[in-house]
Amino acid sequence: MFDETPTHFTSDSLLSFDYDPRTRVVFGAGKLSQLGSLAREIGGSSILLVSDPGIRQAGHEARARQSLQQAGFTAHVFGELQPNPTTDDVDRGVEFARGKSIDILVGLGGGSSMDVAKGINFLLTNGGKMEDYKGTGRATQPMLPLIAIPTTAGTGSEAQSYCVIGDARTHMKMACGDKKAAARIALLDPELSVTMPASVTAVTGIDAISHAVESYVSKARNPVSMLIARRAWNLLCRAFPVVLREPQNVTARGAMLLGSHLAGAAIENSMLGATHALANPLSAHFGMIHGHAIAIMLPHVVRYNSSSVIAEYGTLAEDAKLCDRQDPEAGDLLAMFLRNLATRAGCPSSLAGCEGVSELISTLASEAALQWTGQFNPRPVDAPSLRELYECAMR
Repeated sequence: MFDETPTHFTSDSLLSFDYDPRTRVVFGAGKLSQLGSLAREIGGSSILLVSDPGIRQAGHEARARQSLQQAGFTAHVFGELQPNPTTDDVDRGVEFARGKSIDILVGLGGGSSMDVAKGINFLLTNGGKMEDYKGTGRATQPMLPLIAIPTTAGTGSEAQSYCVIGDARTHMKMACGDKKAAARIALLDPELSVTMPASVTAVTGIDAISHAVESYVSKARNPVSMLIARRAWNLLCRAFPVVLREPQNVTARGAMLLGSHLAGAAIENSMLGATHALANPLSAHFGMIHGHAIAIMLPHVVRYNSSSVIAEYGTLAEDAKLCDRQDPEAGDLLAMFLRNLATRAGCPSSLAGCEGVSELISTLASEAALQWTGQFNPRPVDAPSLRELYECAMR
């Protein structure tokens, strides 16, 4: 029964916020079969399906295409993507789509497929080049409806209005966002993620966990984003060891997929922090897998931030049954827990084995300081402090 006992409210307990959800979420095992009917609700006749070779090999592309064709759509498949897509991938996709009278885009796969689908959408509808949309809200014309179907529990791109595309010339990642780019529908089918190789499960899972941790404490956080991020954390930190141990466990896969989506939704409303600012230059200069860079840097950033957000880290640590939320060592315990998760997943724990980092560390720190996510870190960062974090990770 609802307790109607009067409660004392303070101004701090009812903080103002601006929460802006834009995406319908369809979740459940076997939901890919509904793709055609969901697209039919939107309308049109010609669909661009953005996929990748791994998705094709797993059979998901054929199933998606069959569902669309049964619903009366012509499905054009663009599936030649790099794992870390660049402006070249987007340009090839736009060239492929021209003249096909596309009504709807479908991004099927990991963050690469969904981000390229968004990038193609920008250029098909608004023209220009990808660099023109770096930042927020630079699309002046309406964009096509997007259905995003993640097959990995990682980026949460299906919940975000941003795509992250590398500059083919500099290899630095660009965040290009616009509310019009957000998916109309996110279709979350945990059966699709069962086919992920163990290595992909590991690196995408660590990325999703980092999204929950960073968005929960970011400077832009609000009561709703924190609620979502904490729910994501609880799903992810419990399910991740299970999927590593039992990769065919659809229930655990579903928890990971939903947790990843919720973490992505939290990012959309609160952004990230220094971990991602530090990770991006490592991927750009050394080709380091994004999840590996995150796994190495996240524990150090948690320790760095502890003096500013110890109460929030205490909540996450208590949720993971590491300690009481009031424990002054909660930040260290959380950092150790995250490092242990990454180790269990087979991710590296140090930059010591990455040849060339020590010689380039000043450049890395300067570039990390320019990354957009760093400005949302709860404790201010600059090139010297970011250099210190890289140096900590070298040990």
